[in-house]
Amino acid sequence: MKKNITLIVYFFLFLYPLSKAWCAGAKDTITVALDGSADFVSIQKAVTACGAFPSQAKTIFVKNGIYKEKIIIDSFNSNICLIGENKERTIISFDNYNGQPAIGTFTSYTLKILADNVSIENITIENTAGAVGQAVALHVEGDYFKAYNCNFLGNQDTLYTAGENRRHYFSNCYIEGTTDYIFGSATAVFYTCTLYSKANSYITAANTSKNSRYGFVFLKCKLLAAPGVRKVYLGRPWREYANVIFSGCFMDAHIRKEGWHNWGKPSSEKTAYYAECNNYGPGAVTSRRVKWTHFLSTELNNKLCLNTIFKIENQWLPAGAAL
Repeated sequence: MKKNITLIVYFFLFLYPLSKAWCAGAKDTITVALDGSADFVSIQKAVTACGAFPSQAKTIFVKNGIYKEKIIIDSFNSNICLIGENKERTIISFDNYNGQPAIGTFTSYTLKILADNVSIENITIENTAGAVGQAVALHVEGDYFKAYNCNFLGNQDTLYTAGENRRHYFSNCYIEGTTDYIFGSATAVFYTCTLYSKANSYITAANTSKNSRYGFVFLKCKLLAAPGVRKVYLGRPWREYANVIFSGCFMDAHIRKEGWHNWGKPSSEKTAYYAECNNYGPGAVTSRRVKWTHFLSTELNNKLCLNTIFKIENQWLPAGAAL
């Protein structure tokens, strides 16, 4: 009898917690809540529980709360969908910035995604470091990344979308920042997103590869600004083959008439590809744009469908996403 009691105690103290954690990792849907009412209180622990290269897609449902975590979805944590309960109230927050001990621009992220086939939805990713220099909220390098109905909040370098020919799709997202707040080398489409400039500066800093046909493509987006902000460039070339297109976007009066800046590198005017088509609003007047910008013909603009940009069939994209 004493032996049986010992075994029961051992089970509940040691084996049961381990079996509970294993079951959470085996489930297709894992829940996270700060109050302890779900499988985990930490998003990072939920990501780890999904395992390496899961054969079935894993969904992590995150209940409302402010999760003060620095999270990495590593290259082996593929096939994960991170869904918040409410975009405004499900928040991942951190405050690293370039210049802190052992922290640079590319390690200042709040959420870093290296895995392929990851999507996020209904969630806010923020870097709260303030106006102290480069401070990334979302850092994405994996292929086949999708973001729906999300907020990306920060100042300089808010959103880093990286990787030569990596395919990143943002739909109905809000992105704010000051300088170069959308930057990187990926092929990224922003569809019906809002870009909110918080200072007189630059929206994009593309680092497009010479071998990439497309860099950043903004389709049917809104370009807005904070009160008093009146001098914002659409972009400047981080590297010489920067490639950015704005098509069918509303541009408010804060957009400078020149549109684009060469970052003090006149040679980039011959290699960068900055283009516009069918934009509207007080900032979309093109009569005083820099001479080295491009204006897409109707024929070229009609080719800006997602399958062409991403070189992939529709199955990766949501129904109705293709234009």
